[in-house]
Amino acid sequence: MSDDGGAGEPLSGDQKREIAVWFLANAPAGEIHYVAKDVRALLGDDAAYEAAAAEAYPEYNKTQLVSLELPDRSGDIIITTYGELDRNNYLDPRTAQVATVDHVKQTCTKLRPAADEELPSGYIEEFRNAIDYEVSKYVGEAYPKGVSAVYCTNGKDVEGPGADFALAVVISAARRSPQNFCNGSWRSVWTLEFSYAFQLVEIKGKIQVGAHYFEEGNVQLDTDVDRKDSTILQSPEDTGHTVATIIRHQESEYFSSLEESYLNLSDATFKDLRRKLPVTRTLFPWHNTHAISLTRDLAKELGIGK
Repeated sequence: MSDDGGAGEPLSGDQKREIAVWFLANAPAGEIHYVAKDVRALLGDDAAYEAAAAEAYPEYNKTQLVSLELPDRSGDIIITTYGELDRNNYLDPRTAQVATVDHVKQTCTKLRPAADEELPSGYIEEFRNAIDYEVSKYVGEAYPKGVSAVYCTNGKDVEGPGADFALAVVISAARRSPQNFCNGSWRSVWTLEFSYAFQLVEIKGKIQVGAHYFEEGNVQLDTDVDRKDSTILQSPEDTGHTVATIIRHQESEYFSSLEESYLNLSDATFKDLRRKLPVTRTLFPWHNTHAISLTRDLAKELGIGK
C-alpha cells in the first residue's frame, strides 16, 4: 500500500490499519481469506496486517454468522453475539458446550462443558429445546448446508410461568463455489418475546441475503428485509411447532419474492432503464442502416450543396 495519501501526505500506521480493516470487514460472504491475502500484500507490513486482522475477523465472523465445526464433531457452532461469552469463547446451546474460537483461522481450538450460570433454567430450556428441534428440522429441509441455533437472550433464570423471557433463533446457510466464481449466504435472526401477562409471543425477524458473482466481472447482491408476526403462548412443544411454521412461511415468502423480482428483471426492470423508442418515436432500421445518412441529413438541414 502506497504511503502517498494522494495529497502529498503519507498514510499513518493507524490510517493503513483502518483501511485494511474496512476491506476485510466488507469482504463478500466466504471470501475474507482471499481479500486478506491481497490486503497483506498491499500493506507490505505484517505487524499492521496482524493488527487489522485481529480487529476485523471477529466482527466479520459475527456479521456473517459464520459456522464452525466443533472439535468433537458433535455439530457446528454459529459465531454470533447471542452466544458470545467473551472475545474468543462462544456458547453452543444445543450441546451445552463452550467453544474457544480462533477468529482469523476460523476454527474451534478447544471445547469445554458450559457452566450452570452460562445456561438457562430448566423451564426456559424446555421452550428453547422445543423451538430448536423444530427449527433445525426446517433448516435441514430448506438449506442443504444450513445451521441453526436458539439462544436465551433475557430471563434465563426464570424458573416457571409468571415472568417474561426472550429467545433468539439464528439461521445461517452458505453456498461456496469459488471455482465457479460465485458465493452466497442466507442469514436470518428471529427474536421471540414471551409475554406471560398477554399470553403472547411476539416474533420479529431480519433476513439478509448476499450473493457474489465474479466471473469476468463483479456483481453483488446484498439485500435484507424485516418481518414480524405473533402467536399465542402455548406449551413448549406447540410453541416450537408454531414458531418454526411461522419462520418457514416468512422465509419462503421472501425467497419467492426474490425469485419473482429476478425473473422480471429482463422484462421489466432493464426495459425501464432505457427508452422504448428513440425521440423520433420510430424504431431504428437495423436491417438497413444505409437508409440513414447523417451527412445527407445535415446537408439538407443546413442548405449545403443547393
